[in-house]
Amino acid sequence: MIQLSKRVQGVQPSATLGMAAKAKALAAAGHRVISFATGEPDFDTPLHIKEAAKKALDRGMTKYVQVGGIPELIAAVQTKLKRDNHLDYTKEEIIITCGAKDAIFTTLLVLLNEGDEVIIPAPYWVSFPEQVKIAGGAPKIVTTDATRKFRLTPKQLEASITPKSRVVILNSPCNPTGSAYPRDELAALVDIAVNHNLVIISDEIYEKLIYGNFTHTSVATLSDKARASTITVNGVSKTYAMTGWRMGFAAGPKEVIDKMKTVQGQQISSITSFIQPACAEAFLGPQDDVKKMVKEFATRRDLMHEQLTAIPKITAHLPEGAFFHFPNVQYYLGKRSPNGPVTTDADLAEYLLEQAHVAVVGGSASGAPGYIRLSYATSREDIEEGIKKIKDALEKLT
Repeated sequence: MIQLSKRVQGVQPSATLGMAAKAKALAAAGHRVISFATGEPDFDTPLHIKEAAKKALDRGMTKYVQVGGIPELIAAVQTKLKRDNHLDYTKEEIIITCGAKDAIFTTLLVLLNEGDEVIIPAPYWVSFPEQVKIAGGAPKIVTTDATRKFRLTPKQLEASITPKSRVVILNSPCNPTGSAYPRDELAALVDIAVNHNLVIISDEIYEKLIYGNFTHTSVATLSDKARASTITVNGVSKTYAMTGWRMGFAAGPKEVIDKMKTVQGQQISSITSFIQPACAEAFLGPQDDVKKMVKEFATRRDLMHEQLTAIPKITAHLPEGAFFHFPNVQYYLGKRSPNGPVTTDADLAEYLLEQAHVAVVGGSASGAPGYIRLSYATSREDIEEGIKKIKDALEKLT
């Protein structure tokens, strides 16, 4: 028998991808399935971006390219960061990665020694702690309070820091909760992190998906010390409906980015050559499609919130960003379905898929038992039908 490494034996598969796969299998069997499971815009990639990829193919851009990204795309990221985030980075301080997920993972590989702690507020994106484990680190989970929309407090951060603390991950707007940090709260957290010599990984992949009067703040803009301590992570997946293109980036101190390029050079070399001009076009070209998507997401957010909170005993806050609702479903746990007990949020997610053919993700996978995550990156019609089916299924629990 082949012996697996200790590194991978404790790593859990993605609950989000697992539920999405089950939903697809049920649909392939001929059932109509409404999926609120996947964090993926249902819009098509804007036409001008696709045309840029076609032109790159037509001119023969199918060969190896620079490990850290082609100069055209690096320059586009520089422009985007200055225009949108008021951040000036040199080309040596930017790396193009295979999605924002890869940017975070490569950062962790570069920063962590065995046993180094990474502070992660819960609820968290399911991959954060698992990537830390693979990189040899130890996730330090800090549970946040629903009454504060799951935002980490300075007191909680201070109390979680130990001599082994090396990194803190901040994700605003947040997957799975949709919560986002106002500038003053973010600044208070960053001051503590900087004072304790922590590196901040700032996952800002949902920065454009914000609603109402909320304003996104990039961590690295808060001070010179913050900039020197922060790895800013972003990409094209959510803003431009380009999840399958697999392009992200990290921006930070040159010594970190240099080592990330070394790791990437030994791992994947570079992301696909001919998509890179298209990603540059995403950042530099017309932004009208983004505005339209955000406007529609805002309408869907409000619709889902209204219908979810109309279900008895379900509570949820109105998200500031991303495209997720994260309702409390604890009232329905401990009940019985026709097929047996519904003890956990994962049981409830399985029940809703089997009974209502609606896919959601249990909150335990994000460090928040008793909650479920629903994505409103789907049509208004699906939202109305799906929430009604959830309501009907919950009424059948005894």
